[in-house]
Amino acid sequence: MNDETTQDNGGAMDDWAAAMAEQADVEGEGESEKPPADDGASPMEMQELYDEGMGEPSEEVNMDVILDIPVTIAMEIGRTRINIRNLLQLNQGSVVELDRLAGEPLDVLVNGTLIAHGEVVVVNEKYGIRLTDVISPAERVKKLK
Repeated sequence: MNDETTQDNGGAMDDWAAAMAEQADVEGEGESEKPPADDGASPMEMQELYDEGMGEPSEEVNMDVILDIPVTIAMEIGRTRINIRNLLQLNQGSVVELDRLAGEPLDVLVNGTLIAHGEVVVVNEKYGIRLTDVISPAERVKKLK
């Protein structure tokens, strides 16, 4: 490493060296009773975590934390398997037969996981989907097994 990089990092390199030295001391001593460095954090017992509302199953969960996470939602009409020879022969006007009958509900997938079934609707000249059956979380877990 050159001197310029060391100067750019300022005290970060000193902190890194101190952390490495501390780890070497801990590994060298084994199970000693040396108190940890005071980094402002205090050890917590598992019961304290529950008392502070971190993971108690019966408590209300704050969903605001995840509401702005983007997900991909897809509607699937059906599927089929074809070999590459037939795939390369497809052109305008070709018809590909799917594994579903006309009128069967579409699958609604969120990040690849089936969450509902629905039917195609047209609203203001745009396609949409009307959900006809939403899969419960318990049923989704059963399908994973």
